[in-house]
Amino acid sequence: MNKLKWVLFLAAMVGMQTSWGSMQNPLDLVQETSNQVLAKVIDKKQELNKSPEKIANLVTDIVAPHFDFQHMSQLVLGKYWRRASDAQKAAFIKQFQALLIRTYAIALLNYSDQAIEYLPLHAQADASKVVVKTEVRSNGAPAIPINYRLHLHDACWKVYDVIIDNVSLVSNYRTGFSNQIRRKGLDSLIARLKKKNGKTTP
Repeated sequence: MNKLKWVLFLAAMVGMQTSWGSMQNPLDLVQETSNQVLAKVIDKKQELNKSPEKIANLVTDIVAPHFDFQHMSQLVLGKYWRRASDAQKAAFIKQFQALLIRTYAIALLNYSDQAIEYLPLHAQADASKVVVKTEVRSNGAPAIPINYRLHLHDACWKVYDVIIDNVSLVSNYRTGFSNQIRRKGLDSLIARLKKKNGKTTP
């Protein structure tokens, strides 16, 4: 499994609620949500292996509500977001979300009991942004650090970036997408994502 898939796999486990005052510690929520997601995958492993397209629905139901796809899209497109029409923005958000869900689904199918260690959370009680840090260990290999960036959006915690081994998901996509936009334009990028997302299986 490559690093990009790991980013999406682990980031998708993060689920937050409404406010510091009315919810658990974010670290506890990350761990509990992770356990819930993995339990479902393990329970349905044979079914998902036979019908891998079903995992996209599982991801959409559990993962998507906890991501701020609009903010991620804005960060990924950078200056091109400001130049895009409303229709282009909406189309890009839709296809970028589908891309993340598909990539996560593939990684989730490949999960094989990797251990996740949750590090202490350091944040002010009234913070509107937090970083949740974890480390992933597999078969005696060196731990892979995973940092999740979340912010409060509409009174909910939302993931807007993930950093693995000091590589930002947002920055990684921004570099690749900006190259294509410079060469062929935003509409071309959207069309390419739509074609890729149109495949019937993850």
